[in-house]
Amino acid sequence: MIPCRNNARTIGRVLESVRGLCSQLVVIDSGSTDGTLELVEACREWCEVVLVQTHWRGFVATKGMGLDSCNRKYALWLDSDEPVSGEMAESVRRLLTEEVGEDVDAAKVRRVVEYKGKLLRHSWQPEWRLRMVKMELVRDGRARFAGIDPHDYLEVEDGISVASLDGVLVHDSFETFGEHLGNQLRLSKTSAESLYAIGKRGSVWKIVTSPIGAFLKQVVVKGCWRDGYAGWLAASTSAAGALMKHVMLYELGRGR
Repeated sequence: MIPCRNNARTIGRVLESVRGLCSQLVVIDSGSTDGTLELVEACREWCEVVLVQTHWRGFVATKGMGLDSCNRKYALWLDSDEPVSGEMAESVRRLLTEEVGEDVDAAKVRRVVEYKGKLLRHSWQPEWRLRMVKMELVRDGRARFAGIDPHDYLEVEDGISVASLDGVLVHDSFETFGEHLGNQLRLSKTSAESLYAIGKRGSVWKIVTSPIGAFLKQVVVKGCWRDGYAGWLAASTSAAGALMKHVMLYELGRGR
């Protein structure tokens, strides 16, 4: 299951990474005009394609809509910039074909950002994401998309077994850190609006301390400097994202 909108740069690699891995491809498109849909349609040569075209409903609602459209035993959720690594693909195949698959209700995988063809092994790590789930759990209401936009996540009820997949899920989300800053601005705005809607309010204290905390988390806790100059840029854009979110949240509270 893949949500998308104008992701022609990245979605082709994602689709190719699941070729031979899935028998059904569910794509939720929110108005692509850049060639994304042509790449999706070409997949009909090797699997069933379910194309759901809708307006953008937000991160949580749109992905929930896509999950409800899956009708296989398992659903694997990917974003349109997340190609599956070869090792992860083999791990999924083993889960689907071996007897152990009968005991696995869901599976998580480590997502790693790729920058200029290199995986950042320390920045934003470890980032484990639940990405595979038995559809019977969804139908029974025991698995669903949750969170507040833009921080959606797939969750299952307590007591459900969750396996760990081998390999990594590659996050090919930006080509330059300048582009990443643009993404941070957009996501920070969405995050501030979502937090405001549930009653959260900003403060000068958060504006001052959150960027520092985000930067130190990456440098001290994550050890992002081991990724070279990209690690320092990752810490910096994390700080910028925290600053933008709390500035906008504070402004929303003061303006209304």
